[in-house]
Amino acid sequence: MSPRTPWGTYHQIADILRSRITSEDLTPGDGLPSEAALGQEFGVARTTVRRALAELESEQLIKAIPGTGRVVCTAEERESVPGNGPPPSQYRRIAAELRERIASGDLAPGDALPSEAALVHQYDVSRGTARQALSELEGIGLVIAVHGKGRFVKRAVAAAD
Repeated sequence: MSPRTPWGTYHQIADILRSRITSEDLTPGDGLPSEAALGQEFGVARTTVRRALAELESEQLIKAIPGTGRVVCTAEERESVPGNGPPPSQYRRIAAELRERIASGDLAPGDALPSEAALVHQYDVSRGTARQALSELEGIGLVIAVHGKGRFVKRAVAAAD
């Protein structure tokens, strides 16, 4: 069995949780199970669960409450979102700005990216949003995560002739 989760699994988990919310199995104010419990339920790593939860947060279906966990948003909280769709994804804006810094050479191969905590402070976003921005850069191959060290701009691989 491969230790890696198939690409896009977090979308499937988000879809399942979204249907639980829309079918009112989970009602406004209800707490969601912990990341660990969801990981066990779906047989995936916590990072996969976090990406699914971040997707639902960006759609304003759930929100994180410090010290409590994630809860289902009320209809009023969802309606307070300007525009006709989900709000612009903050993580995508952060990822785009970091991509630009990499492309311009401001962040060179081997350089450390700002930590999740630094991004939270700089952009005034949740840790999950910062984590999702960094995960997106990992997913497209620009960044590599080194456990216990941080995330770094990936070194270019020389093409074989």
